[in-house]
Amino acid sequence: MTEDELIEAVRVAVSDRGLPRPASPADVARAEAAIGHTLPHLLRRLYLEVADGGFGIWQCVSLTDNGEWYSDEQDIIEVHRSWASSIDPVLPPGLVPLMDRGCAMWTLVDFGTPEGHIWDWDPHACCVLVPTTLSLAQWLTGWLEGWIQPGPYSQFRIHEENCPSKPARAGH
Repeated sequence: MTEDELIEAVRVAVSDRGLPRPASPADVARAEAAIGHTLPHLLRRLYLEVADGGFGIWQCVSLTDNGEWYSDEQDIIEVHRSWASSIDPVLPPGLVPLMDRGCAMWTLVDFGTPEGHIWDWDPHACCVLVPTTLSLAQWLTGWLEGWIQPGPYSQFRIHEENCPSKPARAGH
């Protein structure tokens, strides 16, 4: 699926959700400045062309405080600041919480990678924070095709067998 086809498929999949309007280029620039990294290209397009949050299987957090909260925080800047200052292990630079999956599980995206590499936060697993085998495009395709389901990402996690004991998640 091309990026354009993927954007259109996401738009169709969420067309009945009553999502907020798309973000503006100024909204994207403000989020990037606050986080210190540029959004991966596909994620930028989703926010600019589909909606300012709410897309995806668990609904991505908004870039702005648009009145729709898809987590306990109002927007991606607040989520990132909260995580960067309060979790253990320390959040690697460029790693941004994107979707609250419930049961304290989160999907994160690596703004430091062009493809938006997906990471998993699961306090119920051995390693709390680990990379997955998925890019943002693969993750979205899996959601649209039905092979990404609500719940744990254990089948996509990398290096779980080498985990130290599970650290506590402070503040979340």
